[in-house]
Amino acid sequence: MNGDRDRKKLARGLTCGLLCLLCTGALLSQDITTRKILKKVAAQYPAILKQRGIGGVVKLRVFVNPNGTVRDSTVVGGNPILANCAQKAVKQWLFTPDNTESEVEVSIVFDPNSQTQ
Repeated sequence: MNGDRDRKKLARGLTCGLLCLLCTGALLSQDITTRKILKKVAAQYPAILKQRGIGGVVKLRVFVNPNGTVRDSTVVGGNPILANCAQKAVKQWLFTPDNTESEVEVSIVFDPNSQTQ
């Protein structure tokens, strides 16, 4: 009987913790804006990785200057072996100008089956 009560307490605690995490994530994502990409440079896919079928998606948080140039980027998720290639490409992108610096999240896809990369 005591074990059943402990499981219910644990379930309530986990549910509460999950809700807190979800709310925090929603608040953090509100700082991310959408800016139109004016110039997009394709990421260089290392031939050896493509040949070996190593691919994936790299998610980046891109910090865009008011004039639309990229100031910096950080890796949010994805295949770490491809992250540097994605960051080098995004550094050359150009976004629409805005009054302030902003953050944009982008995903770069490395598909070993694609003929274009």
